[in-house]
Amino acid sequence: METAGTNAAFILGWIGIFLMVALSGIGSAIGTVIGGSASVAAMKKRDDIFANCMILSALPGTQGLYGFGAFFILQSIITPQITMLQASALLGAGLIMGMVGLISAIQQAKIVACGIESLGNGNDVFTKTLILGVFPELYAIIAFATSFLISGAIQ
Repeated sequence: METAGTNAAFILGWIGIFLMVALSGIGSAIGTVIGGSASVAAMKKRDDIFANCMILSALPGTQGLYGFGAFFILQSIITPQITMLQASALLGAGLIMGMVGLISAIQQAKIVACGIESLGNGNDVFTKTLILGVFPELYAIIAFATSFLISGAIQ
């Protein structure tokens, strides 16, 4: 027989899962639009930079993948027998992955958009932009790793 606490824990766990996927996905969607918009503007000046623009524009898309990956790591914990402690950990993991993914994707997009604009102006900054654009990525990777560590701690 399910108790109100078990049902609440089940729902809380799913909220954590939803947050990690939705927020990181929203960040990636916004980030890739920022990069793509900068690319279209830059290619009006130089149509030969499409490949570089595409690579840079895709960078913020990885945060959504990390959120989706965290879902696969953590979703098996959500069973009818989930405890409130496990559900709280899932909510925490969802907030960590979701918020870090959201913010880092948007901030990463700002870096790559500046680099893309500079490429459009004829500057050879692709490699430097790629390196600088990876810095916010580190924090999304740390959030993903945190989700993995939380998974190990609560199973």
